[in-house]
Amino acid sequence: MQAYGPDFARIYNLRWPNFARIVGPPILSFYAAASNGPAKNSVLDLCCGAGHLAEQFLSNGYRVMGLDLSESMLRWAQKNTIQYHESGQSQFVPADATDFKLDEKFGLVVSTYDSLNHLESEQALFKCFRSLFEVCDSFFIFDLNTERGLRNWAADRVDDSEDDLLIVNRGRFDEQQGRATMKITVFERLPDGLFKRFEETVFNSVFSLEKVSDALVDIGWKNVYFAALDDLAAPLAAPEDEVRVFAIASR
Repeated sequence: MQAYGPDFARIYNLRWPNFARIVGPPILSFYAAASNGPAKNSVLDLCCGAGHLAEQFLSNGYRVMGLDLSESMLRWAQKNTIQYHESGQSQFVPADATDFKLDEKFGLVVSTYDSLNHLESEQALFKCFRSLFEVCDSFFIFDLNTERGLRNWAADRVDDSEDDLLIVNRGRFDEQQGRATMKITVFERLPDGLFKRFEETVFNSVFSLEKVSDALVDIGWKNVYFAALDDLAAPLAAPEDEVRVFAIASR
């Protein structure tokens, strides 16, 4: 998994908080309504990024621990949730998603914005699942881009919606590796009027949803299915036909 540096983390925090704001309320509602969920108000946010999803849970009274490989992202997460951090309601810790141990268990484990697609192989993904099983008391909810979604994602795009920022995305889909790669080039206007240029290359691996489901069940989750965000309680009949799915796994 990639650990993003300070420049990319700063732009990520500035430009891409909306996904967390969209997915947060449905996940909160689903968990609050679950019979074996809300009795425990602790949440583990795996690959928490800049803390945008964590803030959704914190503002609703949950205690949150966020894990991320990127120290730069964690600094933004702490800054964005400073009032909760100071009160002890939140904690952000550097960790590798595929290999970590914690001293407590959480009622809900979440990982969103296709974070787990950033793992490089099925072996890494399933290792992540095993680590999570040890710290999850009830629900594990995460989203994945499907192969169909990644074929759409791996395209060239230019975002010039802001005068002081130009983002050029150049994508490709590798048929042999089953991986989509996006080279992101950012041109940022500095206070002196000059532009700073930097790049980050990110990838998403394609994972068979059938294998993902089988792995979760083999590890010990008893109820596993894929859903759409607008109805997390309803299993999809053909999840591979979607561009993004949410996996729901319960103990």
